Amino acid sequence: MPQGQLIYAVGDIHGRADLLAALLAKIASDVARWEGADRRTLVFLGDYIDRGPDSREVIDLLLTGLPGGFDAHFLKGNHEAIMLDFLEDPSFLAQWLANGADATLRSYGVDVAGLVRKSVATPEAWRRAFLASLPEAHRDFFDTLELAVSFGDYLFVHAGLRPGVPLEAQDPMDLVWIRGPFLKSDEDFGKIVVHGHTPTPAPEIRANRIGIDTGAVFTDRLTALRLENGSRELLQVDA
Repeated sequence: MPQGQLIYAVGDIHGRADLLAALLAKIASDVARWEGADRRTLVFLGDYIDRGPDSREVIDLLLTGLPGGFDAHFLKGNHEAIMLDFLEDPSFLAQWLANGADATLRSYGVDVAGLVRKSVATPEAWRRAFLASLPEAHRDFFDTLELAVSFGDYLFVHAGLRPGVPLEAQDPMDLVWIRGPFLKSDEDFGKIVVHGHTPTPAPEIRANRIGIDTGAVFTDRLTALRLENGSRELLQVDA
């Protein structure tokens, strides 16, 4: 990190507002140790919604509950990408539901059970029900998510990079979806890639990448990576 720059990168949250609140409190306590850091930044790696019970509460926390004194960058995960696809084209409903959308819809007050009972409820009816419950500030949040951000020797992205492709030529689809080719690669990407997307029981630290998706919705564990000058450390909370 550049001198004076302090970064906390947060892994995939997936509707676990309880874990997010606990991790934000831990970060707020931890940052007091770094008085020399005059630039403090939070980077959230995406997948805020789906599967867990409190997607709406997670977005509320990200919008209004962050510790003071931080800049924040919010990256787009594949789950937000699917949701945005659905809002543009309701034919994506089945794909979104297969990825845990029912929990998200319930958290926003959508009557999912009622829509399921109405066998004639069209994907457009689901879309209208969600739009009617989605606060404008939340829609703006989803519409302005970033694909990647870089500080010092580190690049932050949701899923990873396509090996053999320059950073400036990466396909946005790969940035939010890629797995195998990236995870198996030992390529030097020019920067150490900090990513989520692929859950593992413990963070994965490799020479070219650091994965911090510890499967919050499955393991009850949410992870952050702190970077400051030449040091790095993991922070975790458990339910």
